[in-house]
Amino acid sequence: MLRYLFGIAGWLALQMAMPSSGLAADLAEIQSRGYLIIAVQEDRPPLGFRDSSGELAGFEVDLAHRLAEALLGDANAVQLRPVSNVDRVNAVLADEVDLAIAAVTLTEPRRRLVSFSDPYYLDGTGFIAQSQDVQQLSDLRLRTIALLQGSSAIAHVRYRLPAARLVGVESYQAALALIEQGEVDAFAGDISVLVGWAQQDSTYRLLPEVISVEPLAVVLPKGVQYDELRTGVNAAIRGWAEQGWLNEWAADWGLR
Repeated sequence: MLRYLFGIAGWLALQMAMPSSGLAADLAEIQSRGYLIIAVQEDRPPLGFRDSSGELAGFEVDLAHRLAEALLGDANAVQLRPVSNVDRVNAVLADEVDLAIAAVTLTEPRRRLVSFSDPYYLDGTGFIAQSQDVQQLSDLRLRTIALLQGSSAIAHVRYRLPAARLVGVESYQAALALIEQGEVDAFAGDISVLVGWAQQDSTYRLLPEVISVEPLAVVLPKGVQYDELRTGVNAAIRGWAEQGWLNEWAADWGLR
């Protein structure tokens, strides 16, 4: 599942410079300050979460520390700012952070507002179930599947499983409740989220199929003044990919 995208001209188009109205720090200012400020998540294992001691941990938290080492020579030269889903991009737009590494999918609407790095992980739509009768995608052909309301996964699931009954839910917690009550046979959502469910409860099982691919990337502010910062971030990501570190560390966190 985890693959790095090289040589795709489309990513270069994402970096078209636009004036910025904010005061976000460029690389020279960050180096003068001595540390990065990076938005992460604290409730989305295994990407970003609080461990048993209350410390931030996860694949994206590791990326934040590695990025600080790459740009500033010190893995601890970073302030991590936990943000909610709704504030992941807003924190960059409002100049509250230098970068966001917070499970942000690179999309057309978002790239009009902010800039993105090269992808560091390919997420996608997968399925999780408890029933032993559900072992693979074909087992869901005539079953009931929960999805987040308004999710992009809906179109993918409808295309692959046209005869399945789809049930919209408002939250992951609501989906879990429906599965445990036996009202749905599976939930379709981001693989990175489903991995966390399976890690926390061994009664949940990830199906082997993944039916879409969604790139996760570092969020940066737009503007030519941030070109050097973006170049540094991209150089680090490409180096990690070439060294195999991205694949290895993602696998250590249980990500596909």
